[in-house]
Amino acid sequence: MRTKGLVVSMAAALGIGLLSLALGALAANDTGAGDVDCHMTFTLHGWSAIYKTASGSGTVTCDNGQTMPVTLSAKGGGLTVGKYRIDDGHGAFTDVTNIHQVLGSYARASAHAGAGETANASVMTKGNISLAISGHGTGWNIGVGFSGFTIKAAE
Repeated sequence: MRTKGLVVSMAAALGIGLLSLALGALAANDTGAGDVDCHMTFTLHGWSAIYKTASGSGTVTCDNGQTMPVTLSAKGGGLTVGKYRIDDGHGAFTDVTNIHQVLGSYARASAHAGAGETANASVMTKGNISLAISGHGTGWNIGVGFSGFTIKAAE
């Protein structure tokens, strides 16, 4: 009789475990599980004199057909001075399952120097999502700084 009770308990535990796994799989499926390849093209202009600020706009496009116009802003500080404009910016996101996950604030640290034609590259994170950006433009800047980089859906 004791063996029968143990078998019933093990079966119940196994059933609860399988039910938990099934519910977890359904939840993952609802968020569009599976990475989506998303890229961004953008323009950005800004200035810095200890305080650093920049703003711009762009478009995020994903390989599943989703597209979203966005606005960009960066604010921060550090030992930095300059003025710049990036007209041909490109970004690539990692670990995205839905285009709306690219929205929000990313943490970034950077070192930069340039005059005349400038090039800029940076990597930033927001939770488990990373964004690598690069671009070419004009202006001058020098310094080391930190900033928050925010992406919002354009209105």
